[in-house]
Amino acid sequence: MGQQVYFEDVSEGMALPAEVREPTTRQLVQYAGASGDFYEIHYDKDYAQSIGLTGIIIHGALKNAMLGAYVTGWAGPAATLRRLTCQYRGMDYPGEPITAKGHVTRVYQEGTQNLVDCAIWLENPQGQQTTPGTATVALPSRG
Repeated sequence: MGQQVYFEDVSEGMALPAEVREPTTRQLVQYAGASGDFYEIHYDKDYAQSIGLTGIIIHGALKNAMLGAYVTGWAGPAATLRRLTCQYRGMDYPGEPITAKGHVTRVYQEGTQNLVDCAIWLENPQGQQTTPGTATVALPSRG
C-alpha cells in the first residue's frame, strides 16, 4: 500500500490487495478517547459479558475508519476519497485479525474527474463479511 494507483491502470473486477489488521484493546481505548464513544462494550469485558456479549467489541465507527484507510491506502497519496459507506452486520473483537478486502465495481469519468467505485468489506477470521461497504475514489491520470 501507499504507491499511487492511476486511473488508466484500473479495470472493473480488479481485486484490491487484502490487508490484515490486528486491533488491540489499547486501540479501542485510544479510539474511545478520540471519538468520545465511551460505551462500556468497547473496553469493559465484565460489562460486555453481563449484557450477553462474549467480550468487548470493536467500535463500528472505528471499522468504518479502517475501511477508509484501506481504500485510501490502496488508491495512493494523490487520490481523493469522494464517498465511503458501510454497514455493521457483525461484531469483531480485539485480538482477532480483521481482513480488509475489496474489488473495483465501476470505472468512469464524471466531468474532469476519473472515478472508481469499489465494493469493500471487513472479514472476521471465519471469512464472514462483518462490515460491507462501498467507496468512490478520484484517481489521477498518467496523462
